[in-house]
Amino acid sequence: MSNVKEVLGNYSTDITKTIEEELATITPENLAEASVYLTRAGGKMLRPALTLIVSEAVGGKKENALKSAAAIELIHTFSLIHDDIMDQDDMRRGMPSVHKVWGDDVAILAGDTLFSKAFEIIIGSEGTSSEQNNKALATVADACVKICEGQASDMGFEDRFDVTEDEYMEMIFKKTGALIAAATKAGAIMGGASDEVIDAMYEYGRLIGLAFQIQDDYLDLAADEETLGKPIGSDIGKGKMTIIAIKGLANDDGRLLEILKAENNSQDEIDEAIEILTNCGAIEYARNLAQESVVQAKEVLEILDDSSSKQILSDIADFVLERNA
Repeated sequence: MSNVKEVLGNYSTDITKTIEEELATITPENLAEASVYLTRAGGKMLRPALTLIVSEAVGGKKENALKSAAAIELIHTFSLIHDDIMDQDDMRRGMPSVHKVWGDDVAILAGDTLFSKAFEIIIGSEGTSSEQNNKALATVADACVKICEGQASDMGFEDRFDVTEDEYMEMIFKKTGALIAAATKAGAIMGGASDEVIDAMYEYGRLIGLAFQIQDDYLDLAADEETLGKPIGSDIGKGKMTIIAIKGLANDDGRLLEILKAENNSQDEIDEAIEILTNCGAIEYARNLAQESVVQAKEVLEILDDSSSKQILSDIADFVLERNA
């Protein structure tokens, strides 16, 4: 298996350079600094790298997909800035969040600027036809709508303990999977792939997006606190509905629901909930579900000719499950 982190790092160099160039014209200075702040904070840049890797895997040139990749990263960053404002989270990527440094008003404007710049960048793509640019533009726009729908659904789940598995899977696709699917689809479009391959690459992105979020649910209960960077079981403490909680509640005698509904759980109560979820098989169920999505994603890749880029896409699918934070 290739070193996925190293591969992502190699692709991120060109992506970061493109973003810096595209954001260089923003004024005034405080808005410019707030807009570029998170893009310099050392994220994995998984989504834009996928755009470039897919473009190569379908026989295209990564240069033709570079602006679409940068746009995908700007949309992701925009969503993080606005999420942090809504959740009043103080830290992001080990740094104070944008709204903590510049205030809510400038942070909102920075997010809006990145959102707008993303579409401007795609329109300015070079080496591709106007039809390809328009298709990529429509793909990213669709993902943006889905992200908002997913966030709204997630917020709507906050006071509900009867969320179904189907509702949850739709929510995580929209909130997390849709932009990953858009990234892989845009790469196929800009790489000049056929409609059949474009659709297949969207499905690949959708599946690893689902696995990515389910793995997050799993890590919240199965990782160690130091590696995860937050207390184990924090989702339980917040009464958050995850795939694990949903599965656990289906087999609950009432105690798990009691803990999830409580506003201030002790660590002992959180540990008790984890034991309940372990014993009923809910944690293992989530892990198996993520693994199944990855297996299906790798099967989708069979539509591609063998290449180093195809192998990297397969390795990235595995990486989604192997990461521990």
